[in-house]
Amino acid sequence: MRAVVQRVSRAEVRVNHQTVGRIGKGILVLLGIGQDDGDQDLQWLADKVMNLRIFEDENDKMNLSVLDVRGQVLVVSQFTLFGDCRKGKRPSYSSAAAPGDAERMYNTFVETIEQKYGIKVERGVFQAMMEVDLVNDGPVTLLLDSKKTF
Repeated sequence: MRAVVQRVSRAEVRVNHQTVGRIGKGILVLLGIGQDDGDQDLQWLADKVMNLRIFEDENDKMNLSVLDVRGQVLVVSQFTLFGDCRKGKRPSYSSAAAPGDAERMYNTFVETIEQKYGIKVERGVFQAMMEVDLVNDGPVTLLLDSKKTF
């Protein structure tokens, strides 16, 4: 599994010009699921995302997690995180999970965060054409990969 995690002061996702998810201070997670991803990847990534210390403490050091600051979470599916651009001009998505498998993993990822950490997670609409609007706070943007390829 791959994620782009952005610390935001606000973020919103729209489908057909209708807001389907909105948060204030917190994190926006763009989530991609690969063919070989399983429960271990999902658990690792959920824990990593929720415990990343990317918010400032009283000494202006990035030492607090989204949980510590009581921030909000928005998770948006994004299969293009598995786009392979090494050859040619068109990305290959052959390592992305099939839509049915990816949707199950996406929903389980959100449910895992909600159940384990007791917070409501806002979300996009799986496989929909979405508009994501955000204000990146910092900016702080991190790339995560459960297989630790980067």
